[in-house]
Amino acid sequence: MTLVKVNNRPFGNLFSDFLNEIPGAARSFGQELFAFPQTNIHETPEAYHLELIVPGRSKEDFKIQVEQGLLTISFDKKEETSSQDGYKTIRREFEFKSFKRSFSIDDKVDVDGIQAKYENGVLKLLLPKKEESKQSARQINVA
Repeated sequence: MTLVKVNNRPFGNLFSDFLNEIPGAARSFGQELFAFPQTNIHETPEAYHLELIVPGRSKEDFKIQVEQGLLTISFDKKEETSSQDGYKTIRREFEFKSFKRSFSIDDKVDVDGIQAKYENGVLKLLLPKKEESKQSARQINVA
């Protein structure tokens, strides 16, 4: 499967790679500029596993869809309203930004079998492979 992130960042990986080379403040600037959750992608013989680190949200906050070979994961920030009288925020450092990440998936993925789970601030997706694409290891003898 070609599970490749669609380039939905304005300057692609070139700019983020450049920011990673600069210590401290510049790196945090890059993370502020591109509010995409960091993602791990793993492969096993049976499936692909995606993990997005997105703490402080609930499972209902995420929208996950597959359309025309594109897996899209998004979160839309909701406006917070305070209904308590006398409740005033002095300082706010928690901020959840909206995001949208897309990954292209090929025909090896069983789209109907995709599962998602949110636990401990990590959104985990299981993308099972179709039976015909699972390849078992075999020994080939030389004649």
